[in-house]
Amino acid sequence: MSALPRPLAAAADRIRRASLRQRLALLLLPLLLLVTCVELWMTRHDALEAANAAYDRSVLGALKSIDANISTASGGLAVELPYTLFEFFELTASGQVYFRVATSDGLVELGSADLPEPAGELVPGVPVFYDASYFGESVRFAAYRRDLDRTPAGSRGRSVLIQVGESTRSRQEFTSRFVRRAALRDGLVLALLLLSTAVALAAALRPLTRLAREVQARKADDLTRIDESDLPADIRPLVEAVNQQMSRTQELVAQQRRFLDDASHQLRTHLTTLQMQVDYAQREQDPAKVGTALEALGVEIGRVTRSTQQLLALGRSDTVSLAFAEVELEPLLREVAVALLPLARAKHIDLGIHPPASGLRAVADAGLLREALSNLVVNAIAYTPARGTITLLAGAEQRGWRITVEDDGPGLSEAECAALGQRFVRGARAGKGGSGLGLAIARSIAQRHQGDLELKAREGTRGLHATLWWPVRSA
Repeated sequence: MSALPRPLAAAADRIRRASLRQRLALLLLPLLLLVTCVELWMTRHDALEAANAAYDRSVLGALKSIDANISTASGGLAVELPYTLFEFFELTASGQVYFRVATSDGLVELGSADLPEPAGELVPGVPVFYDASYFGESVRFAAYRRDLDRTPAGSRGRSVLIQVGESTRSRQEFTSRFVRRAALRDGLVLALLLLSTAVALAAALRPLTRLAREVQARKADDLTRIDESDLPADIRPLVEAVNQQMSRTQELVAQQRRFLDDASHQLRTHLTTLQMQVDYAQREQDPAKVGTALEALGVEIGRVTRSTQQLLALGRSDTVSLAFAEVELEPLLREVAVALLPLARAKHIDLGIHPPASGLRAVADAGLLREALSNLVVNAIAYTPARGTITLLAGAEQRGWRITVEDDGPGLSEAECAALGQRFVRGARAGKGGSGLGLAIARSIAQRHQGDLELKAREGTRGLHATLWWPVRSA
C-alpha cells in the first residue's frame, strides 16, 4: 500500500493528536464547508434556470408580437413593429434589444441583419432559445421560423425567420443578487449550525469532563469502582473496562500487601532466632557449647534460605505474567525427579515417576509448573518416613490436565486437606523447619492457571495424593 501524500499524512497526524472536540471540528468543518459550496452551486444553477425561464417568456412575447404584425397583403413583406412593447422590453432587459425579420432566401431583411443564427436547423412553428455574443456582449436570443401565406413580390422565400434578442445583463444581475442572498443565508445557517454543534458537543461531553474531574480528585490509593449509572451508554464500556482493570490492580495490590506482611512476619521470626543464637554464642565460653550454637546457627540459616526462596517463588507465582506454551509432561516429571533425587536418597526414599501416555502435552507456563511440582515433591519428601515411596504421575481427563505426587507418608485428615494450601498453615504432624509455604505456592500457581490444588488421602492405605490440575486451553 502506497504512503499518503505529505499534506494528507500531516492532516491525519493532527487529527490523531487532537482532542475529541478538535477532532470532531476538524472532521465536521470541511464537510460542512463542502456541503455549503455544493448547495451554493446548485442555488446558482437553479437561479439561472429560473431567471432564464422568466426572461425567456418576455423574449417570446416580443417574438410573438412581431410575428402577429407580419403581413403579406400588400404583395410584399410588411411588419408593424410594436414600439411600445420594445420600449418596455428594453427597460426590463436593462440593455439593448435586437430583432430581425428575414425571408428564407435572404432578399427581405428587417432589423439587424447580422444577428447570429442558431446552430441547428429550425423546425417550423417551434421557437428556439440560445445564447450568443453580439458586439462583444452576451445576448439571449429567441428564433422562430414559420411559413408565409404567400411569397412576397421579388422574393422566392416561402418562410420567414424572426429573431429577438436581449442583453443578459439583467439575468446576471438577478442571479448574482440571488446567489449573494443565498450565500448570506447559508453562511448564517452554517454559523448557527456550528454554534449549535459546539453547544451540543459540550453538553454531550460534559459527563466525560465530570468523569475526568472525579478521577483526578481521587487519592493515589483509591481503587474503588467508578460509578457508571449517570454516564451515556457509549462511555459505559470504557468505564467498565477501567473498573475491571482497577479491580485487577486492587487485587494485585492486596496480594502484594499480603506477601509483604507474610514475608516480614516470616523473616522477622527467623532473624530474631538468628540474633538470639549469635548472642548466645558470643556469651558462651565453652568451645563445645559454642560449636553447638554455631551448628544450630547453620541450621537456622538453612531455614532462612529455604523460607526466602519460597517467599520469592510465592511472590513470583502471584504476579508474574504467564507464558503459555505446549509442555510435554513426561520430560517435566523426569526433570523434577532427577533434580530432587539426592534429597530423597538422603532419607532412603524411593522417588520415581509413572510415565504418562507417550507424547502427552499440556498447555501451561513451564517455569511455574516446574516450581509447583518441585514444591509438592519437596513437601512429600519432608513428611514421608525413611524408606518410603514417592511417585510422580501425569495425565489428562475430561476437566483438564493433572499432575499428581503420591506418597506413603502419614497422610492428612479431611479437615487438614481442606485447610492446607493457605499461606503459613501447617498440618498437625508438621515438624520443625517448615514454613507452610510449599503447598501455598503450588495452589497459587494452579489458580493462576484457572485450576486448583487437591489434597486427598490415599484409599485403603497410608499416604496422600496431591494433585495439581488446570483446564484445557489452546496454546
